[in-house]
Amino acid sequence: MAKTLSFLDKSFWLADSDANPKHVACLQRLEMPEGADPVQYVVALHAEMQSFSKACSPFNCRVKALFKYPLGLQPVKNMNMQYHVQLHKVADINDARAMDSFVARMHESRMDPDKPLWQYHFIYDGVSRQYAIYIRVHHMYGDGSTLVRWFQAGYMSRPKQQGFTPVWAMKRQRTRKPREKFRTRLWQGIWNNLLMIRDLSVIFIRLLLKLVHINPHYMPVPFSGTKTVLTGQVKEGRAVATMDLDFTRVKALSRRTRASANEILLCAFDIGVHRLLQDHGHVFRKALYTNMPINLRKPGEKTTGNKIAIVPVQLAHGDQDPYLRLRQIIINHRIVKYAAQRATPGAFSAYTIVIQFFAQLFEWCHVSDWVKPIGNILVSNIPGPKDYRYFKDSKLLSCYPISTMTPGGGVNITLMTYAGTANVGLVCCNKSIKSLQPLAEYFSEAFDMLEASVDDPSLSIADIGEHLEQMPISIVSEH
Repeated sequence: MAKTLSFLDKSFWLADSDANPKHVACLQRLEMPEGADPVQYVVALHAEMQSFSKACSPFNCRVKALFKYPLGLQPVKNMNMQYHVQLHKVADINDARAMDSFVARMHESRMDPDKPLWQYHFIYDGVSRQYAIYIRVHHMYGDGSTLVRWFQAGYMSRPKQQGFTPVWAMKRQRTRKPREKFRTRLWQGIWNNLLMIRDLSVIFIRLLLKLVHINPHYMPVPFSGTKTVLTGQVKEGRAVATMDLDFTRVKALSRRTRASANEILLCAFDIGVHRLLQDHGHVFRKALYTNMPINLRKPGEKTTGNKIAIVPVQLAHGDQDPYLRLRQIIINHRIVKYAAQRATPGAFSAYTIVIQFFAQLFEWCHVSDWVKPIGNILVSNIPGPKDYRYFKDSKLLSCYPISTMTPGGGVNITLMTYAGTANVGLVCCNKSIKSLQPLAEYFSEAFDMLEASVDDPSLSIADIGEHLEQMPISIVSEH
């Protein structure tokens, strides 16, 4: 029997295409144990991992579909481990830019829809004690919270040479809730749907009031974002960049400014994206927008699949002082958070499905270049382990998440906190911008300036590319 999928899970399969594959990935950098041979170690590790051919759900499941509509996940009889676990040799594993380009080429290709939707790519150079693993999994298997929880279970707090089991072969224990009576489940489902319809109606009514300028203090109206060279129709080809940021600095700045870590990061990324687009001749007369993922799970909930909402948040405009820009983002961000807290999780999930459906429809019809985007960037923050972990007897040094592209384009920025460091992965369509390395540098500089601006009000961003509309001249003038 096929494993059931939620409609949100199915939407990632329906939206999958050659131009915009819907898998998420991470680039992991690892260090071999002392005395390991740089060639033999990785070759032997790759062969050992291929021997784990008995996978567990969902890693042993392919999509069961009827006329390309996914009905569920169905176990396969035999796993093709040469496809799922591959080995690559590169010139220099420590060349970060070359590695980003290598990963971008792998990330842009679509996975085989007739096989279980995951791959492990081992990458080494035969000289260095460091090697890398590029892992990709289809988004329909789960959101970031689900996938991190699965993969975190496959890494250990201490090195282990014998008895190691990779994540795809690990059996996960499932806690079965007592099954309620049919009548109880029926009435509960009807009541939840009524609450969802009520809250979803309130969301659209408030958006309509904002559209006609009656209630300006609400979430941004969808498809009111700013067109840039990064937005529009998503095409084949990707640019990827990775970078690190000391997360203890982020938390310290968060405490000093009474802001959340996400708001600090949004401000720095906003400034960085402005500077990148300024390099390409953009002049901005309105704010950019971010797509903000919201985890809809209750505290301690460990459900699988996708349980998220993605809503737009207006960023900053009109201030060259980084600290003042942060205050703008705090206000805009908390307006959306408050709206999310006032609605049921089902309503926000349904709202996401509605607006993303139209965005996907525009992409299917190849009209995304003519429509304003929902957002210009998507920034998500995934909490990871606080201490170092091990893949068998290899030390995991860093883990850079690399996400998929949203319909309408933009830059997808995902960071994972690991052992006190934020490992940041950036990805975009490379139709207009061939490298995201400048954005990584601008983000780092923007964070430094934001940190310093708290105590130094004279700091400003002169090259941010923002222009204000001219103020009308008063009919009452002094001579």
